Amino acid sequence: MKQIQFQVEINAPAKNAWDALWEDDNYRKWTSAFCEGSYAVSDWQKGGKIHFLTPTGEGMYSTITELIPYEKMFFTHHGEIKNNEEQPITKETKSWSGARENYSLSENNGTTTIKVEMDIVESHAAYFEDAFPKGLAIVKQIAENLS
Repeated sequence: MKQIQFQVEINAPAKNAWDALWEDDNYRKWTSAFCEGSYAVSDWQKGGKIHFLTPTGEGMYSTITELIPYEKMFFTHHGEIKNNEEQPITKETKSWSGARENYSLSENNGTTTIKVEMDIVESHAAYFEDAFPKGLAIVKQIAENLS
């Protein structure tokens, strides 16, 4: 697996950036850069499970491994979801099961930096290198327009 990183500077406090990332309506907006209609189902608690889903019930299931509001949200991905059901680990999913996706926020004088670090299967790198900056640009727009 390869690790890739993305970063965006937002002219807003960390709370705005956090809300832009994780509030349901906002999450749906920025993740449309990956798949229109994407959403997440979770209790949003450390140690809790999260399902990242498309409108057709496809996606992946993960665990929230670190959660400090306005600072960190870390996920560990485990396997695929098909027809809204977690699937057993296969040879293909084994190649990325255990991959991490980490969001870190740091605020300095009212400007927040979001840094995303993620483990990625090499064959998917180009897709994420294209889509993630688009998604983070939407996060920036949302955060800077929250009051």
